Amino acid sequence: MRLLVVEDDAQIADGLVRALRRNGHVVDAVDRGVSADAALAVQEFDLVILDLGLPDLDGTEVLRRLRARRQDTPVLVLTARDEVPDRVRGLDLGADDYVIKPFEMPELEARIRAIARRAIAGGGGDIVAGRLRLKAAQKCILVGDDPVDFSPREFALLELLLLRRGRVVSKPQIQEHLCEWDDELTDSAIELYVHRVRRKLEYADVTIRTVRGFGYLLESGSEVGQEPGSQAGGANASAS
Repeated sequence: MRLLVVEDDAQIADGLVRALRRNGHVVDAVDRGVSADAALAVQEFDLVILDLGLPDLDGTEVLRRLRARRQDTPVLVLTARDEVPDRVRGLDLGADDYVIKPFEMPELEARIRAIARRAIAGGGGDIVAGRLRLKAAQKCILVGDDPVDFSPREFALLELLLLRRGRVVSKPQIQEHLCEWDDELTDSAIELYVHRVRRKLEYADVTIRTVRGFGYLLESGSEVGQEPGSQAGGANASAS
């Protein structure tokens, strides 16, 4: 997942970014509300971790503007504001969860996974297509009952294609999902990662189809040959 951390406390932000990256996420960070608002207006993130007490633009205003633009990016508020009215206001403005500082990292990770499942994978635990099962909590890929070894970037690529199953995913979208702001991934590198993932899914009853000039589309066996987006359920992968 590509995450945006909005936190003005440098020590907390650094600890968060390091822990989230160790857990396989792509993480960008800003320390101002104005910077967060600008980033969210032009970039696509899978989830935002948002502090409220920011020095220039309060986090509640960042959240209000995000929802006013009709963006449904999931937001987890992470704040020291522990009064009930603050929690109610944050949730009413459109936050998906509200966590009070201090916090434990394992719980925060569990909440991130829960938000991702609700927002993208339909509320289930694992993401399933054909004989393929992606276990987000364990960072594990199974084909049938057999685990398959994936590098972090291969895992992130497959996760993106599964979560947007039934829709074409462009190379720029893959670049955004797999890379942080100070990183870069060429078209040739993306093609190489797609090739590697395809080879590892040979017996998974799924196909990663190249839609020439547009990007890539993941289909399970029963969906091969359908027009992009024509399957029931649109972008949602089935979950169990």
